[in-house]
Amino acid sequence: MTAPDRPRLRVGMVGHAFMGAAHSHAWRTAPRFFDLPMEPELAVVAGRHAARVADAAGRLGWADTETDWRRVVERDDVDLVDICTPGDTHAEIAIAALEAGKHVLCEKPLANTVAEAEAMAEAAERAAARGVFAMVGYSYRRVPAVALARRLVAQGRVGSVRHVRVQYLQDWLTDPATPMSWRLRREQAGSGALGDIGAHAVDLAQFVTGERLTGVSALTETFVGERPLPGGGTDRVTVDDAVAFLGRLDGGALATFEATRFAAGRRNAIRLEVNGSAGSLAFDFEDMNVLQFFDGTEPPETAGFRRVLVTDPAHPYTGAWWPPGHGLGYDHTFVHQVADLVSALAAGEQPAPSFADGLAIQRVLDAVERSAGHRSIWTEIPA
Repeated sequence: MTAPDRPRLRVGMVGHAFMGAAHSHAWRTAPRFFDLPMEPELAVVAGRHAARVADAAGRLGWADTETDWRRVVERDDVDLVDICTPGDTHAEIAIAALEAGKHVLCEKPLANTVAEAEAMAEAAERAAARGVFAMVGYSYRRVPAVALARRLVAQGRVGSVRHVRVQYLQDWLTDPATPMSWRLRREQAGSGALGDIGAHAVDLAQFVTGERLTGVSALTETFVGERPLPGGGTDRVTVDDAVAFLGRLDGGALATFEATRFAAGRRNAIRLEVNGSAGSLAFDFEDMNVLQFFDGTEPPETAGFRRVLVTDPAHPYTGAWWPPGHGLGYDHTFVHQVADLVSALAAGEQPAPSFADGLAIQRVLDAVERSAGHRSIWTEIPA
């Protein structure tokens, strides 16, 4: 029930599959654990098929349904449009929503091309001048351990950043019999492992260090060129299965990245390590409530990586949840995303990451593909 003293934030969501379910849970849950200045209301969800979207609305808690996203944008009872659709639709929906005066939350990566991302960022900049804001959903930066890593780097606890290493490893495509899906078609997904999970790796590196990538040298590979179609026959895979690249941050640090959907046995392994002049940090999503911290200023007798259980009220986000020692999970990152977004909107402030931030990551992805297309030649990233 809406708190009587809080304004409502009426949400219309487009798309209701994996990400739609995660976002729905977050919209329902955030006001129950965080003292939000606005009360989210799940007004309407849109999908192409009436029966499927009606079923999703019932399961996920939405009050109404539409089968055309344009109707969501047009509705007077929608304040924010939440975009959980494939990348080829992001630009059209987001720009229309912003021009209609709706706030926007858009799943990552921001778009399929730099040109689309530029158009979205420009629309967001125009909208922000009218008090209408847009955010791109890089949820892993809201893992409490990752947010703590960012805090420690900003405090100078690791000194000057020298090395960054990020891996994002999955295995759901290792079997050549895995059927074709939209994520394997360039016209819908934009890229494969690069945009799907490599984008998260780029965001984590830039978020934790507070620095941006200035250039890359990359390789991509497609291991299985054709996939079976559900109704019979096969179709050609037109995206990458794996990517590896080197990079340099604007502070001078060296960075290495790997993203693959062919790492057998790795369901959703994200690993981040930052080495600095005064210490190091290491994070592994398979142990997501822990941050490893090495304080290089300690005497050799006691120096070593320290296992920090990131569940204390002093840590980012965790004070809203359970007693210390009771860990959080994947779904909590989306709840934190909603909490941050709603708080920023209520304050009339730009939520982070902005569409401009999403565009910056899109330029990195584009540079990676251009480098890989020229056999790993060093490729500068526009500022």
